[in-house]
Amino acid sequence: MPDGSHKTARRSVVVSEFTNSVLDPAAPMLGPVENGGTIIANTAPGCWGPMITPRLRGGHEVTTPVFVEGAEVGDGVAIRIRDITVTSIATASGHDSSPAGFCLGDPYVAARCPVCDTVWPETHVDGIGQDAVKCDKCGNPVKPFEIVHGYTVTFDDTRAVGLTLPKAAAETIAHEADHYSALPDKSRQHSILTFAPSDMPGTLVRMRPFLGQLGTCPSMAMPDSHNAGDFGAFLVGAPHAYAITAEQLAEHKTDGHMDIDAVRAGAILVAPVKVPGAGVYMGDMHAGQGDGEIAGHTMDVAGSVTLQVEVVKNYPLDGPVLFPLAEDLPPLARPFSEAEMAKGRRLAARWGVDEIEPLAPISVIGTAANLNAAIDNGLARAAKLLGMTVAEVRNRATVNGAIEIGRAPGVIQVTFLAPLARLDAVGLGDYAREQYGL
Repeated sequence: MPDGSHKTARRSVVVSEFTNSVLDPAAPMLGPVENGGTIIANTAPGCWGPMITPRLRGGHEVTTPVFVEGAEVGDGVAIRIRDITVTSIATASGHDSSPAGFCLGDPYVAARCPVCDTVWPETHVDGIGQDAVKCDKCGNPVKPFEIVHGYTVTFDDTRAVGLTLPKAAAETIAHEADHYSALPDKSRQHSILTFAPSDMPGTLVRMRPFLGQLGTCPSMAMPDSHNAGDFGAFLVGAPHAYAITAEQLAEHKTDGHMDIDAVRAGAILVAPVKVPGAGVYMGDMHAGQGDGEIAGHTMDVAGSVTLQVEVVKNYPLDGPVLFPLAEDLPPLARPFSEAEMAKGRRLAARWGVDEIEPLAPISVIGTAANLNAAIDNGLARAAKLLGMTVAEVRNRATVNGAIEIGRAPGVIQVTFLAPLARLDAVGLGDYAREQYGL
């Protein structure tokens, strides 16, 4: 069996292994971890490091999935994010371009050497700068991505702020890239610090770490960064080995690649189960990011993560929902204070309203090839979850919530105050009560 479900479940599972950037339900899982147990992981940077490592086939480097005892297809897994700690001393990032000739259709999935025509070539680092990654077979620089405008940033010892560096400092760090990026021992990526970008030195930034990837294994083999409706659209009809149809994408993805900055310590994420044991995985930790990740990339870092997982039986959605920290909710979606409720009760008495409907925040994730379609997806999911019409969801998200952008081109959150009785009906009400003290 690929999942280890015949083994005795453990209260905690420590993860130090990574995929080759492909999430494959036929591959062995770690664990199992017991229902209610803990997963502890040392994660590798996502995005840029894997993007310049041609042998990796998904654009990220996520942890090997963990089998959760009792998780069956059609269930959900509630993931309480107990801790996220950045271990990298520095990282580099920037806005990208993809030079012609260095991929087979998709530079994230099928990098190639244009000289010897090897797809997924083995490579090594020779020197620093954007031509430092060389093909083992022919020695040619292989760069499926270039940084158009970028920066090297280092973090203070308290991991509260970062500062972008000038050229000389960035190059000093580049010569010891693996050390400064704190690459985990079993990571196979080249560190992006090798590129030593330094286009905006002296910029102070805040750190607010979160996981760009957190979820459950899709039910067919899929490059990790493409396990979402927007990036996944690039797999449809692609010329490489991981090509799928639009129908397959909709059926098998679990939307684990969200890049939503509210997926941080203290939040609760509920993810769909599409394979036995769920296969909980994580990665792509970011030191901080504004909504939309509009540069295409942000400060990818290594770090340690602690999760607690719990099975939610008969989960009705094919995608995730999130219970963010109260401070991460849009203003209109925050629980009402006692003073506000008192005013509401006076209004109700004046106008003959017998009861004010108990409400609780929820954030339903939508993904698709573009933001408009992602909004439609999120609205439809919210309507299905709560047993109401899309029109009602639109109204509630307008007066008691907001549409938030996780990532351009197509990840959004439909965040609003939902009837608590409807959340109870699908087994999610107690998570809202726990999160918001209701």
